[in-house]
Amino acid sequence: MPAMFFSIGKALYASLVDNTERTLEAHLYSLMAKVEIEQGELAPITLIAPELTRPVSDTFAYIYLNKEIAWQSESTLGYQYIPKHAATAPGIMDFSKIEELDKYFRQLSFVFYMDADGIEYQVTVLVLKDEEAILSQMQDFQETLRHWLIIIAIVMGLLIMLGFLWSSHPLKRLDKEIVAIESGNADQITGEYPEELEKIQQDLNLLLATQQRQKDKYRASLSDLAHALKTPLAVLKSSDLASNGDSQEQLDRISNMIEHQLKKAASGGTDTWKKQTKVKPILDSIINAMGKVYRDKGIQFIQAVDEKSTFLGDKTDLMELLGNILDNACKACDALIEIKVKQLGQQLIIEVGDDGPGVPADKIEELTIRGKRLDTYEHGHGVGMAIVGDLMDAYNGKMTIATSQLGGALFTLVFNYE
Repeated sequence: MPAMFFSIGKALYASLVDNTERTLEAHLYSLMAKVEIEQGELAPITLIAPELTRPVSDTFAYIYLNKEIAWQSESTLGYQYIPKHAATAPGIMDFSKIEELDKYFRQLSFVFYMDADGIEYQVTVLVLKDEEAILSQMQDFQETLRHWLIIIAIVMGLLIMLGFLWSSHPLKRLDKEIVAIESGNADQITGEYPEELEKIQQDLNLLLATQQRQKDKYRASLSDLAHALKTPLAVLKSSDLASNGDSQEQLDRISNMIEHQLKKAASGGTDTWKKQTKVKPILDSIINAMGKVYRDKGIQFIQAVDEKSTFLGDKTDLMELLGNILDNACKACDALIEIKVKQLGQQLIIEVGDDGPGVPADKIEELTIRGKRLDTYEHGHGVGMAIVGDLMDAYNGKMTIATSQLGGALFTLVFNYE
């Protein structure tokens, strides 16, 4: 834009100078036509050009006879100087920029010879225009041009903004539909979109439908497996083999392992479209249930929960995670459990600490090893940790175990959603 403005200004100035030369040339020819010499003097000249007859005009003229001033236009009355004679060769028109008394003028001069009463006279005609008049026209034009350019820029900016808003409207609608799918409020993208987005819409719907079919098929297979295993286990539990304490313990262990593996398989990793589950309502329901189960212990739950904390995953998985962690804490604690939940940008942090004996330092590493079960701990830590560990892996989370301020174990679950 500045380069264009400069180029236009330069072209305009050249055009104004050229137009000035043509105007002065017209005045000069008009004066030459009126030059008459009578008795050695220039005859009176009557002008009709208003630029030369108006006092204090920006255009004026002089005529010299034999290098002596013989006439000057009425427009020169406001000036207290007479321009120097322009010495030019006869018959050659000279257009130049001159300086007089710290002012610049555009001057057109012409010299010719004229006979009168047998005497030859050198006639010099000078027509001048104040350079400030040219610059003033240029400045007026530049000011007008600047205003129009600003208006055009504003209009173009508004049009571009409106065009962007109009073109991005389908993208915003598509984003809303995707958010609805992530929140579990929709299963497909059903809106009508421009041709450019139809392919994306079709691909996304195909991906969602394929994922749902795979999930349904997977769950059906797991359900069949569960029913197939229930009958043999029920027969074994009712047989004479179950009367043996060791056998009963192994049967219970097999039952628990089957249940765990089914839950592990059912989690199957995070969905491509994560559901947004508020943590506070789920946590309150689990605490309420634990309070009833362990009513005899009179456990006090200390909560510091961010109301806006959101788990990007299935509600059942969150209940499984918190349920196992809090169940272990209730079994291990004496009377206090502290729960902290906070959302730091794209990170969800859940901390559960108790006032129990804690996890032995030499067992912490074992407890965090995938698949390692410490179900034999007297105070309950480790029960269900395999499920928790698998779910944390499925959601790309990280679990750490340390000592809480209450003196017992502190389980910290961290989920990064970046």
